[in-house]
Amino acid sequence: MTRRIAHLDMDAFFASVELLRYPELRGQAVVVGGRSMHQPVIQPDGSKRFARLKDYVGRGVITTSTYEARAQGVFSGMGLMKSAALAPDAILLPANFDAYREYSRKFKAAVASMAPLIEDRGIDEIYIDLTDIDEESRPLAERIKQAVFDATGLTCSIAISPNKLLSKIGSDLDKPNGLTILDESDIEARIWPLLAKKINGIGPKATERLTKLGINTIGELAAADPAFLIRKFGQNTGAWLHRVAHGIDERPVVTYSEPKSISRETTLERDLHAKHDRVALSVMFTSLCERVADGLKRKGYVARTIGIKIRFEDFSTVTRDCTVMNEVSDAGEIRKAAGECLKRVSLRKRIRLLGVRASSLSGQIGEVSSMSQVQGQFVWE
Repeated sequence: MTRRIAHLDMDAFFASVELLRYPELRGQAVVVGGRSMHQPVIQPDGSKRFARLKDYVGRGVITTSTYEARAQGVFSGMGLMKSAALAPDAILLPANFDAYREYSRKFKAAVASMAPLIEDRGIDEIYIDLTDIDEESRPLAERIKQAVFDATGLTCSIAISPNKLLSKIGSDLDKPNGLTILDESDIEARIWPLLAKKINGIGPKATERLTKLGINTIGELAAADPAFLIRKFGQNTGAWLHRVAHGIDERPVVTYSEPKSISRETTLERDLHAKHDRVALSVMFTSLCERVADGLKRKGYVARTIGIKIRFEDFSTVTRDCTVMNEVSDAGEIRKAAGECLKRVSLRKRIRLLGVRASSLSGQIGEVSSMSQVQGQFVWE
């Protein structure tokens, strides 16, 4: 039996959730990535005054943008101040991750009610195994899209094909609100003209190497001699490049996997000094520990190893880990262990990024204890 695998991707997910809160911004260039100070201000007449991208000062990055902002060259991952040169009048909104998680839960539950074999790939995308559902692909995809819209008020793009590789590519072909059906006969006409980097797994470095070899499109990659690819990229990678260029992907839809770690980190708006900015760093460090603890609690895990990550003003990065005697899941214990890690780091340079990580995870037996309140000042030395 030929497999039917769908990839469903929510359209500009974070920005679309914000547009539900602020429908007056529909059709405008909107960027998500500001701080709490960029919340809309209610005017005396009841109207809202929104922050503009040109007003942003700092080194934050864009979390997402509407398609109107993307048309001006503004995409996720770009620096906010750099993006202001491209779209100075774009609306700037702060991220609201609690809302995004709630809408993520809603759309996944809607899909699961119709097709329960789901691989969770993040907050805004999933794979769905539709092989055993007795319904034609297009009407089934339309019903799934409608169920997502009914549950969230948001649109999604979906592609159905024989494998995850083609569906991942296909869901991006007709965005937004797209519906794409692909099979092996479509590869030459619809897949081969695309840039090689459209294949999930071919990143910037591989793209650069392929370009130097005169390979730019998926079709050019498919035409390359497999022996040549193996010689240039090694046995495993070279053989993989040949297979994916021909649309071959036998990976199953994985409905459950154990997380290896839970981590949270933040890039500071300005470089902070461990001594002079001790209070501010303490607040941030405490918040990170609480967020890690919340992640453990929600997923039902305890951790045996706690670690920290610090990036300094010169972009050098250090990590430290420690193994605790008893598995932990509450913020106070995580903070205590992370503090022990920090004692092993020289803090002479200013800090630009701070992170906390919990690893060596195992399932919590019984009820996960309530997150204890974190008290006291963080000791940097």
